[in-house]
Amino acid sequence: MCNALDALVVNHQMLEKLMPAMAAPLAEYGVEIFADQNSFRILRGLYPKELLKRAKPEHFGFEFLSLKMSIKTVKNFAEGLAFVKKYTSGHSEAILTNNKHHASVFLKEVDAAAVYRNASTRFTDGGEFGMGAEVGISTQKLHAAAQWVCLL
Repeated sequence: MCNALDALVVNHQMLEKLMPAMAAPLAEYGVEIFADQNSFRILRGLYPKELLKRAKPEHFGFEFLSLKMSIKTVKNFAEGLAFVKKYTSGHSEAILTNNKHHASVFLKEVDAAAVYRNASTRFTDGGEFGMGAEVGISTQKLHAAAQWVCLL
């Protein structure tokens, strides 16, 4: 779907905990992962070989339109925010964080039609906005905003 997760940006401090937690549910659905060096190292023993690939530059900023995703590891919030700004589709972006300052900066600075804090980008749907299903495939900007999944 057009609001599916294409890229997961993860703070390096969360990798050891997050990668094992997400491996089984994603493998169950046959999600192909294009992992950067750090996430690949952790997933290599946890994820099916046929579904785990090493990420290349073209795997970021790309709408897969299938059960595929990329993973990018970042050192800190600033690096994650810069990555999202560079590769945003302009459609939907989300941040998952308990840090109110990071959330506020993310919501203000990411330029997308819909930007979310601690919520699914699947809310980027015309029916949810009360405007009809067609809005879900639009990249035009509305008065409402949404964003990427960025775990910082």
